[in-house]
Amino acid sequence: MLCPWRTANLGLLLILAVFLVAEAEGAAQSNNSLMLQTSKENHTLASNSLCMDEKQITQNHSKVLAEVNISWPVQMARNAVLCCPPIEFRNLIIIVWEIILRGQPSCTKSYRKETNETKETNCTDERITWVSTPDQNSDLQICPVAITHDGYYRCIMATPDGNFHRGYHLQVLVTPEVTLFESRNRTAVCEAVAGKPAAQISWIPAGDCAPTEHEYWGNGTVTVESMCHWGDNNASTVTCHVSHLTGNKSLYIKLNSGLRTSGSPALDLLIILYVKLSLFVVILVTTGFVFFQRINCVR
Repeated sequence: MLCPWRTANLGLLLILAVFLVAEAEGAAQSNNSLMLQTSKENHTLASNSLCMDEKQITQNHSKVLAEVNISWPVQMARNAVLCCPPIEFRNLIIIVWEIILRGQPSCTKSYRKETNETKETNCTDERITWVSTPDQNSDLQICPVAITHDGYYRCIMATPDGNFHRGYHLQVLVTPEVTLFESRNRTAVCEAVAGKPAAQISWIPAGDCAPTEHEYWGNGTVTVESMCHWGDNNASTVTCHVSHLTGNKSLYIKLNSGLRTSGSPALDLLIILYVKLSLFVVILVTTGFVFFQRINCVR
């Protein structure tokens, strides 16, 4: 498999020192000293499958994998495999995976070939594991991807020839739930609920639309709402089109002919009171008429 890699100028002794310190202390460390100079160039890689094997990545994304840092959108609830540089195992000394998730301490997974020993520091998420034993496969897997897996993942491999590394900026995508309804006379509301990133909403045909509203949630998802009115338009059916990185969706609705179908509660109450009052007046007049007729008959 061909995964992107690059030789850094930092010495191998730095990684060896950090590994030995972690082994002696056994305490939580961020391992930020292992940070190597990386290219600032980024490229987008979309995941269209579940756990992607190395051959599939190489065949479909050979150009992308020539980069050092990769911006990688992955849909929530799918599986992802992050690969290390293609270093021959006989030349390997140490493998270090550094995982930096938002709002959490840096997690470090490391493997030392000489002693066939693995170490973990501040790693509590059981969904992030080695694909196999590090001596067989150095890649990392996330099964399944959750919204909390947003962050930066980097594989550093040390050899006698230098250090090789590859980084991922992992962006978790969440598909929004789309709803469409008519709120009042010839006015429709389209909502894309709890998507990540925020969805975009458009209408066919275009109507008299209010400014689009965004509601941000604590987990990073966004609800988008668009409301449009077709008062002077003869459109009988309107379509709400929602664009999102996880896929597009369109819903349509038939508008009423212009008669009031629903309104404010106060207006509904006034109409009910008017109808009841009218009936009361009719009953009162009828009763009075019958009463006076009886009086006249008695006389």
